[in-house]
Amino acid sequence: MSFSQLPLSYCTNVHPGLTRDAVLDGLRQFTVPLQANCGGPIAAGLWLAAPVIKDLLAEAEGPRRFAEAVEKLGLSCHTLNAFPYGDFHSARVKEQVYLPDWSDPARTQYTLGCARVLAELLPSAGEGSLSTVPLGFKSLVPALGFLEAAIEQLLVVARGLAELERRTGKTIRLAIEPEPLCVLETTAETVAFFRLLHGRAEEFGLLDAVQRHLGVCYDVCHQSVEFEDVAASIRQLADEQIRINKVHITCAIDLPNPGRNVAARAALGRYAEPRYLHQTFAQWADGRVASHLDLSPELATAPTADWLTADRWRIHFHVPVHAERVGELETTRSDLRRALATVRLLDYAPHLEVETYTWTVFPQDGAEATSLPLVDGLTAEMLSTRALLDELGAV
Repeated sequence: MSFSQLPLSYCTNVHPGLTRDAVLDGLRQFTVPLQANCGGPIAAGLWLAAPVIKDLLAEAEGPRRFAEAVEKLGLSCHTLNAFPYGDFHSARVKEQVYLPDWSDPARTQYTLGCARVLAELLPSAGEGSLSTVPLGFKSLVPALGFLEAAIEQLLVVARGLAELERRTGKTIRLAIEPEPLCVLETTAETVAFFRLLHGRAEEFGLLDAVQRHLGVCYDVCHQSVEFEDVAASIRQLADEQIRINKVHITCAIDLPNPGRNVAARAALGRYAEPRYLHQTFAQWADGRVASHLDLSPELATAPTADWLTADRWRIHFHVPVHAERVGELETTRSDLRRALATVRLLDYAPHLEVETYTWTVFPQDGAEATSLPLVDGLTAEMLSTRALLDELGAV
């Protein structure tokens, strides 16, 4: 199977935008010149926060006028990032990005609102995707009753997306995005949940709707941080008939031999920052894996004796996808290549989206890959990803 023939997307959650005008201003300032730099069409993977969706749906013609404004800029959109509900650029986002979780009807209503707007953005008979939170953050959800409550809300979404398809002829699929330390973080947890979801859907006569409209967003760096074999992970999802509706093309920080690599640990300490959560994992030679909730300067520069004996650390900090290294630190770009090579073998083509939302919080340490102006950095990411997809598609 070839890769999707749609234009490659990049996720606009890298730009602030809590109003319709702010979203369109970001497209004019960054996305339009990015497309010119790339010399061919790119798609905007729009992030439309809850206040934007509410504003667009306040008037019957709001979504259509917004779609016309995007089209007038010469851009297309096939996927939305419906993960961050509120302000993704506030001073402190951290664990709050997982709220509301999937037990909360507010998450359901926001998601269905995103679907209505995306239906206007899509061409006739088009297919779209919505990436969303991995049910919730483990430390923030109740121990009892949460999964059942989340399944109840997801069944509402499946019904809603099926009805939207009947009315508009446009297929929109939800893409649940596993992430470190969330309710769904590993492939095994994701498989177990979808078995439960499919069983419950069958009881209500909704299995066809759930299998058609609900799947996963495979964020490559998330599974790399978990030290999973990304190729085996993707094959397992395929074997379980869990559809990958969207792939986030992403890379994480990789630090081999942390005990001996003092300079790299000093560089890593500068990546601890107050806005986003950077789950940090270590792996030992015997396969044991341990984690810290968030990267801190102390963890990087003065870790425990045990963590110094680890074979390598990986950190959930999205780094530019064209970079093999950022200064003293390595990246998981080799995993990205393996993941995309495996995705190419699926019998369908997921939406592909570059999602490096952290450009504005990189440390100013002179690392070549992170010191580029934003449009230039995004251009390097998009051109290198196109080249990688072309290379893998020719294999």
